[in-house]
Amino acid sequence: MIPRIHQQGSNTLGLLHYLYGKGTHEEHVDPHLVASFDDMAPDPGRDPSVTKKDLQHLLDQPLLLLATDQRPEKHVWHCSVRAAPADPILSDEQWAGIARRVVAATGIDPGDGAGCRWAAVRHADDHIHIIATLLREDGRRPDHHRSGQRAQTECRLIEKELGLHQVAPGDGTAAKPATSAERHKAERQGRARTARDQLRELVRRAAAGAMGEEEFFDRLAATGVLIRKRLAPSGDLLGYKVALPQDRNKDDEPIFYAGSTLAPDLSLPRIRDRWILLKDGSSPQQPSLPPVTGPAFAQRRATAATWQALLIIDHGDDGTAAAQIAAGGEILDALATTSAAHTRASLRAAALTFERAGRSHVRAVRGHDRALRQAARDLLHSGPSLGRGEDGASTAMLIDMAFFLAITAANWHAKRHHSQQAAAANQAAEHLRAAYKVAAAEPMAVLGRRGRHLTPHAQQRQASLLHQVLPELADRIQTEGSWPALAATLDDTRKAGHDPAALLADAARRRELDTADSISDVLIWRLRRSAHLPALPESPYDASTRANRRTTAPAPTAPAVTRAVNDSSRQR
Repeated sequence: MIPRIHQQGSNTLGLLHYLYGKGTHEEHVDPHLVASFDDMAPDPGRDPSVTKKDLQHLLDQPLLLLATDQRPEKHVWHCSVRAAPADPILSDEQWAGIARRVVAATGIDPGDGAGCRWAAVRHADDHIHIIATLLREDGRRPDHHRSGQRAQTECRLIEKELGLHQVAPGDGTAAKPATSAERHKAERQGRARTARDQLRELVRRAAAGAMGEEEFFDRLAATGVLIRKRLAPSGDLLGYKVALPQDRNKDDEPIFYAGSTLAPDLSLPRIRDRWILLKDGSSPQQPSLPPVTGPAFAQRRATAATWQALLIIDHGDDGTAAAQIAAGGEILDALATTSAAHTRASLRAAALTFERAGRSHVRAVRGHDRALRQAARDLLHSGPSLGRGEDGASTAMLIDMAFFLAITAANWHAKRHHSQQAAAANQAAEHLRAAYKVAAAEPMAVLGRRGRHLTPHAQQRQASLLHQVLPELADRIQTEGSWPALAATLDDTRKAGHDPAALLADAARRRELDTADSISDVLIWRLRRSAHLPALPESPYDASTRANRRTTAPAPTAPAVTRAVNDSSRQR
């Protein structure tokens, strides 16, 4: 059950017209009163002799006790309370009880006999609206400070008592949701998302992996958004606002949103925190890394950085772990930005969902997350992924590791009773699971074919090795569809000069395996990464075919080159 305190207004009659009207899309059905401050308020929805003006006059009557210049301008309090989609339809009497508890908990009508005048209107099965005049019967203003948080607390109790879906309690670190006016505007314009939500995603993506203000604002400008910077008299940058060019007010002026109103961690000071190295201003020791040569290379490096982040979350202090989780969101943003078309939707959904997991009351200690942020930057600079061959296999490898990052983040938050963050991380993991299934289909099929073409002796050797190292899991693994691909990978590790038994034992020991749909898949990517094997090795057939073409075929003309490439693609 979600209570929402709307912006205070000054037009009681205007809000009543909306509550008792047909709605923007004829969605209001049978508007009627379910409760009021004295249970005797006139109901223009059920009594044809009563007008909305009559109800407005009754609610605003305390204002008449004050001189005109003493009346508060913003005197209309508005709260909606909505049940979850899976909840049963509540009766009018149940909604009336909920309304009374909400106005009491928020301080609107605390039950002392002199509270504010209010009325609760129901015009749909799943929610009510409460309208109140912010002036008590004794002429004082109500104590409704933090009414939103107080309403949330009361609704959590109501859910338990009525057996309704229990919403994870908030902690004040969530991004500010779009207002009803913003949602209605998006609907009128045929946009699936509000301007606020679009801008939040664009700013977050621009900040992913950025190493300074210039890079951040250049990326932001490249998206086409309008940027307005706030400068001090000295010329120092104090803040920024952004707007979509097409999102304008009635005067045809762009509607700007400050970064802090998009999300708490998108204010300029919080974004600058990402660029801070360590508390003493020094840089953490980072190995000298070769330049990124393409998407697959960047994905492998991001996979290694994500694995290190898992270890830090498991064994580091809270501030350092929180930084790794937040930087993990940047990896997902970069992955969604550069992903191939067939995984883009799931990866974008994972990034949008995981964003909530990156903020809590545990303040992230930046600096040690530099490797993860650099990996996000490398992904963006490597360009878009094609999703085929080594590129596609490396994508699957990274998504597999990102899935475990999301699960680890969910467990970390759950242990600290961060309910919303844990739920968001778990939901992101499900989106990553869906993306992985799509990304891994082709590389697993290729590896599986190689495994099935191993000699019977080689196949038996890998099966014996599996039973030797993982006796409790061996039978289950051999029933999985990816077992031939794992056998091929074990064979590759032996041919590369490694000890397959030692690598397999290490791969199984690193983290839990029971959260994965396929243990074979997890072991394959861990083995290929730790043994520095290509994510998708070139098949002997492809290599010999190209060698024959180089040694026997004459130099083709340009049109012939095109035909050869097309023929090769069809063969693959």
